Amino acid sequence: MHAFSRWLALATVLSGVAAHADQNDLQITSLGRPNETAQSCTSDACPTGSSQFQSFARAFAASLTSTNLMPPETVGHAGFNVNAELAVVSLPSTVQIPTTGAQPGTMLVPSFHVRKGLPFSLELGGRVGWVEKSRMVATTAELKWAVNEGFTYLPDLGVRGHVTRLMGVKDLGLTSTGVDVGIGKQFPVGGMVTFTPYGGLDFLFTGASSSNLYFPSEGSTNPQPNDSQGLLAQSTEAYKRTKLTDNQTQRLYGGVRFIGGVLQLGAEISFTRLGSVKLDPANNASEGRTLPTVVTFNTSLGLDF
Repeated sequence: MHAFSRWLALATVLSGVAAHADQNDLQITSLGRPNETAQSCTSDACPTGSSQFQSFARAFAASLTSTNLMPPETVGHAGFNVNAELAVVSLPSTVQIPTTGAQPGTMLVPSFHVRKGLPFSLELGGRVGWVEKSRMVATTAELKWAVNEGFTYLPDLGVRGHVTRLMGVKDLGLTSTGVDVGIGKQFPVGGMVTFTPYGGLDFLFTGASSSNLYFPSEGSTNPQPNDSQGLLAQSTEAYKRTKLTDNQTQRLYGGVRFIGGVLQLGAEISFTRLGSVKLDPANNASEGRTLPTVVTFNTSLGLDF
């Protein structure tokens, strides 16, 4: 009986931990009502909740997709590459990221990256990343084709298609796809060591949608006991869905990779231009607001076979 009580107590503690929201988990409703501007905004150009949602989607998708860490050349049709990677993302302060805790200035995204060579200069890859201090996971699938590689006097040229899906967020669907064109050149340093500088341009497309969300009614002070958000709501609303074709951004990146034997080291920096969004996406005549650039520094350590 005592053993059963201890197990029951442990299960209760663990369930409480699982239900606890970490400080970087997202609470989408803090962006505000979809068709209303925030009451705290005193500017003449205040964005609606749907505009905030679109800006957040672009910035957060850029944070999750701003890692390349590989030159345009493939690992070869029999090659295999495994990497542990870390992205340090500088989040723009002028874009609201609806975290449960205070909005961080930087965000760490460690990830595990696997690449496998295929015939005809093709390469298949997959990446799983975790957003620090959260329950969010981003999964990426990618396919690369080396248009030109291995020539003595010509640079390597590659094209990569990729798609990323964010998981572990209630009431939010976020997907980002892209087409990346890269150029680089491998140079021998001595013995079995090679040095490969590279760079490229990535065209990103972001789609995001929300579930119907509960918002508090004006002046409500007594929340319903069975309301998981602790809010007394009159109705549910959803943010205006952002389509892939309406959210195109560009990422410029450059990096370097070292290979010594089977050990690989890499470093990279990228700049994602977020463009501009309308203050009221529901109004085509609405003026726009320009969003800042997301800057990311990436490192990798892995094995190249």
